[in-house]
Amino acid sequence: MRYNLIRKMDIANGPGVRVSVFMQGCSFHCKNCFNQSTWDFDGGHEFTDEVIEHVLKLCEADYVAGLSILGGEPMHPRNIEGTTKLAKAFKEKFPNKNLWVWSGFLFDRDLKTFEVLKYVDVLVDGQYVDELHDFRLKWRGSSNQRVIDVQKSLKKKSVVLYEK
Repeated sequence: MRYNLIRKMDIANGPGVRVSVFMQGCSFHCKNCFNQSTWDFDGGHEFTDEVIEHVLKLCEADYVAGLSILGGEPMHPRNIEGTTKLAKAFKEKFPNKNLWVWSGFLFDRDLKTFEVLKYVDVLVDGQYVDELHDFRLKWRGSSNQRVIDVQKSLKKKSVVLYEK
């Protein structure tokens, strides 16, 4: 598994100042994707235990509200193991900070049984659809995408949208 980029101070991908990890590799190839450099599964850098430790160290700062995992596609079968490992390590070390994940896969159709969801607070799901792009949307690029409160959704066994 590989990653594309780590941002140590990101204010665009979730609430507050965040550390963001962009996973490498995506098979969706959405039209006008904002991050096409993450599509190639062989690009980027090797994702190792040392990378996870580096990310956790960056998250220690008091001003960091949480961790965001994007892509590429963090939930792709080639990436899910590393995404789960990072998510678990983050929530074990920082139970009071929040974890956001973006995925083109749908929570209720594709992801609801994935272990990683035990650690995710908010999931932005659904592929980006260029024809549904709306600059006014917060934390998502197109109106078909949902911002989901994962823990409430798991308890209710149906999608509960995140309310800020």
